[in-house]
Amino acid sequence: MTDTRIDRRMAKLKDEGRPALVTYFMGGDPDYDTSLSIMRALPKAGADIIELGMPFSDPMADGPAIQAAGLRALKKGQTLAKTLAMAAEFRKDDNDTPIVLMGYYNPIYIYGVDRFLDDAKQSGIDGLIVVDLPPEMDEELCIPALRAGINFIRLATPTTDDKRLPKVLENTSGFVYYVSMTGITGSALVDTSKVAEAVGRIKSHTRLPVCVGFGVKTAEQARVIGGSADGVVVGTAIVNAIANVLGPKGETTADPAEAVATLVSGLSAGVRAARLTAAQ
Repeated sequence: MTDTRIDRRMAKLKDEGRPALVTYFMGGDPDYDTSLSIMRALPKAGADIIELGMPFSDPMADGPAIQAAGLRALKKGQTLAKTLAMAAEFRKDDNDTPIVLMGYYNPIYIYGVDRFLDDAKQSGIDGLIVVDLPPEMDEELCIPALRAGINFIRLATPTTDDKRLPKVLENTSGFVYYVSMTGITGSALVDTSKVAEAVGRIKSHTRLPVCVGFGVKTAEQARVIGGSADGVVVGTAIVNAIANVLGPKGETTADPAEAVATLVSGLSAGVRAARLTAAQ
């Protein structure tokens, strides 16, 4: 497949000697317009890659915060079509920041794989993370996505051993997403002491960049993880920043985009200090 925005962005950051900051938020949370303003604020605050969540009614890998975000979005009428429309609207002002759709296969299956890939490409989507599609089902979506020029990003976990890892990496592109703990998103703090060893093990099997997520909440954690990883993924902390400015009826008590931008600016400073610290 040809180079994508993800490939170009990761190569650029490698030349700069620093890791990427990958930021996740839920499309349509707390509503479409606010969510679009959050998306637009992310690159300005220092995000290098955006993960755009596709809300789903049964998100088995997500913790309470992201589950709640998905329910808020669904109650406001967010659909997969609206999530793609949000990406297309974002692309009118930003043609450089990579967008990765993250979620589950069921909404894509219902939408129709061929139609979905056509619309995703037209909307400016660069990559997919579909957490419930194992490598054994690559013909379902992974292979068609690669043919369409969309990266398919696979998850590796602490339980993915050296026997399983080559299968996981077989059709992976863009980057490898290393889930730094077992369990659901946001369930615990990441053990930064084990990250470097895990990243090194994955890199012995692939030349792809390795981004680390699940449990990253602070600029200091981002700095430490960025010392060995090619990217740091933050999701639950961003979703919580949005939830923290919502009232009991879902009304905003402050600007969610501003709350997210403040958090992401600090995380961005952390990843930008990562390699400087590692080199000292």
